Amino acid sequence: MTTQEVASRYNELAQQEQWFEIQDELFSADVRSIDPPTSPYFGYAEGKAAVRRKGEEFVSRIEAAHGASTGDPIISGNHFAVARSVDITVRPHGRIQINQIMLYEVRNGEIISEQFFY
Repeated sequence: MTTQEVASRYNELAQQEQWFEIQDELFSADVRSIDPPTSPYFGYAEGKAAVRRKGEEFVSRIEAAHGASTGDPIISGNHFAVARSVDITVRPHGRIQINQIMLYEVRNGEIISEQFFY
């Protein structure tokens, strides 16, 4: 798949909040997931299984979802970016709002990295 095709499929799944399906279908085996070094919520993970655990661990701490939205992808070369906003209650932080830019790199039809800016 091209970057455009990956981004289009990503967008289809993201609009349905199908984040683990995105990982299963579009992530490479050696994907990297990078959050800001000072993030109190997430860290760094490398490899599809580790990235999955990172997501599952965070989701297990969500007590309530108050709202979420994901913008359409903006594509440039082998990257695409999306804006994402979430309003959730999560242990031990309480209710938080995160407004972020999510940057993805595509190689050989798969997402090889995701990086979050918030």
